Amino acid sequence: MTEPLRVLLADDQTLVRTGFRLILRADGIDVVAEATNGTEAVEAARRTRPDVVLMDVRMPEMDGLEATRRILTGARDTPRVIILTTFDLDRYVYAALSAGASGFLLKDVAPEQLTAAVRTVRAGDALLAPAITRRLVQRFTQRGTDTDALHRDLASLTPRELEVLGLLARGLSNAELATRLHLAEATVKTHVARILAKLGLRDRVQAVIVAYETGLVSAGAREAAQQSTEQT
Repeated sequence: MTEPLRVLLADDQTLVRTGFRLILRADGIDVVAEATNGTEAVEAARRTRPDVVLMDVRMPEMDGLEATRRILTGARDTPRVIILTTFDLDRYVYAALSAGASGFLLKDVAPEQLTAAVRTVRAGDALLAPAITRRLVQRFTQRGTDTDALHRDLASLTPRELEVLGLLARGLSNAELATRLHLAEATVKTHVARILAKLGLRDRVQAVIVAYETGLVSAGAREAAQQSTEQT
């Protein structure tokens, strides 16, 4: 983590790329390449091998979802991908997460949130903007049976790991999990790492998908968990 963080910007709007580039570079983050469409993004990712890709959803020639699939399929040491979206594009959330994206940011994100998000996913964590998370939970309860799912066998998890997964999917952070379960935060991190390894998942975002796909948690549980945490 001592080497400069390297980012690829993929967005067909020049002003968006310029603004993000200035924000990232001001915080010591290296923008190694820019792309105006999905095809360019795939080529640039293979050529420059960035740590993180900031990927717009709607771009000409190839959209951000397909570009994400191609970047994250069949390659070693793949980058983390953060999808850039606007509030009305949440219908793309599930498809992008299934393609391997590590999280979402709204395009009107504050500068400090942008740089923090890039550093967060580079460190191996995942993120969703709070507004996107709420809409995502609703979408899980409204999906048709034809939606592709991440199928995982939860039988490999211990009772404690199932408990951690359920709370993680309800939106609790590591610190909140530690408080709720009366554990050290380092112990929580170990549980999360084991869950991801056993289920063959990239990050916490895919763990959320699995928790809802398997019925371990349901819509409304996230809010209930937050209220319970606030009362403790």
